Amino acid sequence: MTIAVYPGSFDPVHNGHIDIATRAAGLFDRLIVAIYDRPLKNIWFSPQERTEMMRQALAHLDNVSITHYNGLTVDFVRSQGAQVMVRGLRMTYDFDLEYQMALTNKALIKEIETICLFTDLNYAFISSSMIKEVVAAGGDVSTMVPEHVKQALLARIARHSGG
Repeated sequence: MTIAVYPGSFDPVHNGHIDIATRAAGLFDRLIVAIYDRPLKNIWFSPQERTEMMRQALAHLDNVSITHYNGLTVDFVRSQGAQVMVRGLRMTYDFDLEYQMALTNKALIKEIETICLFTDLNYAFISSSMIKEVVAAGGDVSTMVPEHVKQALLARIARHSGG
């Protein structure tokens, strides 16, 4: 049985993430979507909120489980008995970062392979940061995220604007 881990902050999950997870689920016997607890980013949602949003977004996939973690990603991957780490690539600038990360992870734990999947062209421009910026400015992200994520984003904006 080949187990893969798809790690990320997923703050929030968007259609590009769903595309990568759906395709990875078709390649491996089991896919664990692992939400990093404390990334060095401007995080809007708690690990529990991000986990629940991802659960709803990937409910159609039988061989996928969702959890959150902290610490080194490679340590989490090993603790799950996984052999593969899945990463998504959007644009060419993603490659440099992912390549560096893959080499670092390989130096830490040689047994874990990193597989990069190119996102569907329809989602290549989407990033969680961009989605948060659009929503904060009053824009519509309906084509970029599932409806439940859009509603969570709008609720978060309302909470933090006093509305």
